[in-house]
Amino acid sequence: MFSGLVENTGEVVTVDNVGDAVRMSIQGGRIMHDASLGDSIAVNGVCLTVAELDVESGVFGADVMQESLNRSVLGDLRPGSIVNLERALRADARLGGHIMQGHVDGTARLVSRTPSENWEVLRFELPAQLAKYVVEKGSIAISGVSLTVSAISETSRPSAAATAATSTVPSGPEFEAIPRTTPTPNADSGDWFEVSLIPTTLSETTLGTLAVGERVNLEVDIIGKYVEKLLAAGTPTGYSFPSDTH
Repeated sequence: MFSGLVENTGEVVTVDNVGDAVRMSIQGGRIMHDASLGDSIAVNGVCLTVAELDVESGVFGADVMQESLNRSVLGDLRPGSIVNLERALRADARLGGHIMQGHVDGTARLVSRTPSENWEVLRFELPAQLAKYVVEKGSIAISGVSLTVSAISETSRPSAAATAATSTVPSGPEFEAIPRTTPTPNADSGDWFEVSLIPTTLSETTLGTLAVGERVNLEVDIIGKYVEKLLAAGTPTGYSFPSDTH
C-alpha cells in the first residue's frame, strides 16, 4: 500500500525488452539506503518489485509486466526520464495522502496549465469509464501523487437517470466496475477534472514539468470501486445489526 506522498524523484538508467516484458533500472536516490530485494516501490504510481539492487550506487532493477505496460505510461519511459518514487507504506506510518495500491487503472492527458500567484491548476481529460469514480473534493492519484480533485466537468457528474438506475442495483456480466480494455483519454468524451498544485508539489514531483499533451498514470479511489462491485452484484453483506436490549 502507498499513500501518494512522493519521497523523491529518480532517473531511469536503462530500459531493456525481455520477451513481452520490460526490465528497467532506476537511480533511486536517498530512498535506497535501506532498500532490500523484494521491496515494493511505486514508480510513477505503479507498484514494482525490486528484482536487482546495487545499494552503493542507489540503482535498482524492476520488471514491468505486459499488464502494467498496457494500463500505464511506463512503456514511454526512456533512459534519462525522471520518475516519482515512493516506498511501500509502513503500518506505523502516517497516512498523509490516501490509500493507494499502485495498481493503475488507466491514463489521463494534461490539457491545460493555469498558473496563479501561489499555485497552479492542471486540467486533465480522462476516459469516461474512469470519470464516474472521480468526485469533487475526492482523492485521486496522478503518476503516484495523491491529490485532491478541485473541479470536474458537468459530464462527469452523475445524472438523475444514472442515480435512479444505481438504486435498482443492476447485475449481470455486462456490468463491470473497470473494463479489462485499457482506458485511454478520449478528446470527444468531454470528461475532465482539475487539481490545484502547491509549489512543493510542483518542485518535488514530475508534475511541475509536465507538458500539455503528455499522459499520466491514473489510479482512482479503490473505495468507490468496491462499493460499485457490491451494488452491481446485489450481494448481501451478511451483517445484521444486534437487537437493542436496552
